[in-house]
Amino acid sequence: MTTPTTAPAPTVADKQTWWGTGRRKTAVARVRLKKGTGRIVVNGLEYEKYFDAVQDRLLILNPLQIAKSVNRFDVFSNCNGGGKTGQAGAIVLGIARAMLKADPSQELSLRDAGLLTRDPRMKERKKYGRRGARRGFQFSKR
Repeated sequence: MTTPTTAPAPTVADKQTWWGTGRRKTAVARVRLKKGTGRIVVNGLEYEKYFDAVQDRLLILNPLQIAKSVNRFDVFSNCNGGGKTGQAGAIVLGIARAMLKADPSQELSLRDAGLLTRDPRMKERKKYGRRGARRGFQFSKR
């Protein structure tokens, strides 16, 4: 009878996939970075088809361009919540966090570009006695 042996733990150099989670407003993106040819897939669609606005497409490419890794990694992302622009911002943070795990030497350039900082702005809640977060009800003198 043979005794079971455990495989050695994979080192950072052996690993081929890195995960990063990004959030923006109410949007959440789970991003998987894999060594590849530069393909970007969002919710099963190519990112050019998923994002209509050019600004969102350029925003997603930003962390890859700063790290000079546009054609080194394939990006697969699942997003939910928020709108398209919020999802694009969440994907950017997810890509930056995954790239940091893949190549820790890129941290300074990603941080200087502000890509590793979570944007804390959220929608303000509605208060009682008001019509919205700050706007009051219309006042009528007569």
